[in-house]
Amino acid sequence: MKILLTGAAGFIGMHTTERLLARGDTVVGLDNLNDYYDVRLKEARLARLIPHANFSFHKLDVADRDGMNALFAAERPERVIHLAAQAGVRYSLTNPHAYVESNIVGFMNILEGCRHHGVAHLAYASSSSVYGGNTALPFDEHQNLDHPISMYAATKKANELMAHTYSHLFALPTTGLRFFTVYGPWGRPDMALFLFTRAILAGEPIDVFNNGEMVRDFTYVDDIVEGVIRVTDRIATPDPGFDPARPDPATSNAPYRVFNIGNNRPTPLMDYIGALEAALGVTARKNFLPMQLGDVPATAANTDALDAWVGFKPGTRVVDGVARFVDWYRGYYGK
Repeated sequence: MKILLTGAAGFIGMHTTERLLARGDTVVGLDNLNDYYDVRLKEARLARLIPHANFSFHKLDVADRDGMNALFAAERPERVIHLAAQAGVRYSLTNPHAYVESNIVGFMNILEGCRHHGVAHLAYASSSSVYGGNTALPFDEHQNLDHPISMYAATKKANELMAHTYSHLFALPTTGLRFFTVYGPWGRPDMALFLFTRAILAGEPIDVFNNGEMVRDFTYVDDIVEGVIRVTDRIATPDPGFDPARPDPATSNAPYRVFNIGNNRPTPLMDYIGALEAALGVTARKNFLPMQLGDVPATAANTDALDAWVGFKPGTRVVDGVARFVDWYRGYYGK
C-alpha cells in the first residue's frame, strides 16, 4: 500500500521505512531535517532509504499547513504513520514553543490531511511520558493521565485527545502507541545510551541522574517497528463494550485505540549501564546527580492490550540490544 511516514530521517522513522519497503509498500517520507541534533546523522539515515525505487522524500515541516495540504493532495496516501515530533523531555523545559509548533500544530495538520484526503488509518507515536506523575506500575492504558510533568508529555497527551476528537467527529480510525524508552542502532544522540557510549569512549564521566535510582522499560527499536507496522495494518474500530457512563481511556465508541509498547522487563538504570560497560569492555566513571525536572523515577509497560490486539509482545533483552547498539556505534564512528 502507499504510506505517508513522517519523521522518515529520524531514528524510528528510518527503521520503520526500511521494514515497509522490504515488504513491498510504497513509502512517501517526510522530514524537516532540523538541527535539534546532528543533521549529518539524519542525512546518513536518509541515504539508506533514497536508493529504494518505492521511496520518495519530501523535505517539509509538519507545521507547514499549506505544504502539508499540498502533499496530501498530491500523494493521496492510503495510511499514515506519524512519527515526526519535537522529542526530548529536558529540551522542553527551555524550548516549549518548539513542542507546540511541531507536536500540536503539526499533528493538527496531519489530522486535517487524513480527514480531507480519504486516509483509511492514522497510526501515530505517543509516549510513556503521558503517564506523568502516576506511580502505579506497570502503567496500563486504563489509568488516568491528567497529571503530565513536562511540556513534551502534555503535547503527547494532547495528541491522543485530538485524535479521539477526529475519530469521533469524522470516523477517522486512529491508533496511538505509547513508546517506552526506545534504543538501538542509529539512535538519537540526546538519548542516554548514546551519551553514555560517547562519554565512556572519550574517557569522560557519565551523568547518572537520581543517583542511579532509576528504572526504565527500555525497548529495542526493532520491537517498536514491529508494533508500529502491526498496528498500522489493523485499522482501529469502535469498542463494542465501551460504556460512556464509565469511559475507558484506552478505547471508545469511535474508531480510536491507544496502546503501550514496551519491553515488559523494567530494568534498573545501573543494570543498563552495566550492559553497556560489558559491551564496551570499559568501566564507566559515574557522576551521580539529583533527579532532573520533568523526569520520573520509574516506568514499566503493561502490553497485554497490544498483545490481544495484534498478537505481539516486545521481548529483546537489554543485554542483546545494547550490544547491537555498540556494534553499530563503533562501526559508524570508527571507535
